[in-house]
Amino acid sequence: DIFSRILNGAKYTLIIGFGCTTAAAVIGIILGSVAAYYEKMDNLIMRFIDIIMGIPTFMLALSIIVALGASILNMMIALAITTIPSFARVTRAQVLTVKGQEYIEAARSIGAGNIHILLKHILPNAFAPILVQYTLGTVNVILWGASLSFIGQGVQPPTPEWGLMISQARTYLRDFPYMSIIPGIAIILTTYALNLLGDGLRDAMDPRLKQ
Repeated sequence: DIFSRILNGAKYTLIIGFGCTTAAAVIGIILGSVAAYYEKMDNLIMRFIDIIMGIPTFMLALSIIVALGASILNMMIALAITTIPSFARVTRAQVLTVKGQEYIEAARSIGAGNIHILLKHILPNAFAPILVQYTLGTVNVILWGASLSFIGQGVQPPTPEWGLMISQARTYLRDFPYMSIIPGIAIILTTYALNLLGDGLRDAMDPRLKQ
C-alpha cells in the first residue's frame, strides 16, 4: 500500500540526502580549508570550483548520470559532486576570517603545525556556518534526487523512492490522485523540517542573538 511504500521510501530519500551531503561536505571542507590556508593553492582550487558552479546544478548532475548510467549509486555520486562547491566556498570564507585572529598567531608562535592549527583552532571556530550549510544542502539534494528519479535517471523501479513514486503514479493521476499527492507531501514535510532545523541552528549559533 501507499503508506508502507512511503515509510520504506523514507530510508532511500534520507540516505541519498545525508549520504551525498556528507561526502560533499568532507571534500568541500578539505578543498576550502586548503584554498584559504595555503595562498598558492587558492587560485587553482577556487577557479576549479568556479567552473563547476558555472554549470547549472541539475544539468551537471544529469550529464554525469547519463555518462555513468542510471542507478542510485551514480545519482549519489553526481549529486555529491554538484554539492561540493557550496561547502568549499563557505569553508574558505570562514577559514579566511578566522585565520587572521590573534589566537592563531599565538598558536603558530609556539610551534604548532599547519595541520594542528587547521584541525584544532580554525575549523572548530568556523564550523557553525558549515553546519547550517549542511542542513540546507541536504534539502537541495533531496529535491534534486526526487527530480532525477522522477525523470527516470535516479532510483530505478521497484525501489519505493518518493520522486519515483510520483512519476509512476502519473498514469493514475485523474482517478487516484492521492498516489502522487502523498509522496509529494512527504517530500514537502521533510524538506520543510530540514529548513526549520537549519534556521534554528543558525539562530542558536549566532552570538549576536545571545547578547
